[in-house]
Amino acid sequence: MFEKVTRKKAKLRMALTGVSGAGKTLSALYIAYGITNDWGKIALIDTEHERARFYANRSDLNTGEFLYAPFPPPYSPDHYKQFVEEGAKAVGPDGVVIIDSFSHAWNNEGGVLDIKNNIASQQKGKNDFSAWDEAGKVQNSLVNTILAVDCHTIVTMRSKMDYVMQENDRGKMTPVKVGLAPVQRNDTEYEFDIVLDIARNHIATASKDTTFLDRFGKVITPELGKQLADWLNTGVEPVRCETCGKVIMSQKGKRNDGQIFIRSVEEIVKASMKHMNKKLCFNCYSAEYKARKEAENNAAS
Repeated sequence: MFEKVTRKKAKLRMALTGVSGAGKTLSALYIAYGITNDWGKIALIDTEHERARFYANRSDLNTGEFLYAPFPPPYSPDHYKQFVEEGAKAVGPDGVVIIDSFSHAWNNEGGVLDIKNNIASQQKGKNDFSAWDEAGKVQNSLVNTILAVDCHTIVTMRSKMDYVMQENDRGKMTPVKVGLAPVQRNDTEYEFDIVLDIARNHIATASKDTTFLDRFGKVITPELGKQLADWLNTGVEPVRCETCGKVIMSQKGKRNDGQIFIRSVEEIVKASMKHMNKKLCFNCYSAEYKARKEAENNAAS
């Protein structure tokens, strides 16, 4: 019966949502690589007309040669199950299967909506409403298969797109593309432990989280995957800023010569401990360091 609960080693069950061009595929690859530190342990299932090939072995994006399977129509749940199970076997328990995209299983050729329509039109006594009982079981079986495989899984889902009028930096109202609900069955995203919504500017925020990403809001890098792996595999809690309480994340910067560099979490914590004697995120460290220097200059003048 009941016993004292402990947090055990777990597999990642993540969904990434966003409009076209938000960066869902690359973000999924970065997270997967951060978890595995091995491109050969990442299997990507591509329903997007083989677009994921564009991200293979790119020096400008720091990507490698991951395992890859193009997924042509029909996008039936049974085909999804087959691809996911084969991907899990290929990468092993420590690997990651990426389903890019899971939206095709819902509203594209051979998907659940097609199955529902076929049931309603071909089975006697069925209509659009009553057909959902059978089609819903097919959908549930597909989701349960994805959640049950013995490896980490990441699914991407397209968000429905709309335009809103927003004021730009020149004070003029301009149309801006925004994402709405993901293209899938209602609330499907909440079957996953983590759901990150990626905006058109590539900033990701958590709409659902059971880990430490409740206040996450930045561009995804492999560092996020590394921190998730530590949290999932060993129960290690991520380092939080002693001022703002947010999880300390790596920080991308630019040198005077224009070269991009990334400060790791360890480097940020080490610098903040050395100069401020406490663990600070990059923003809080920069603000407090600047305030201290200004105070010292004022005292000296």
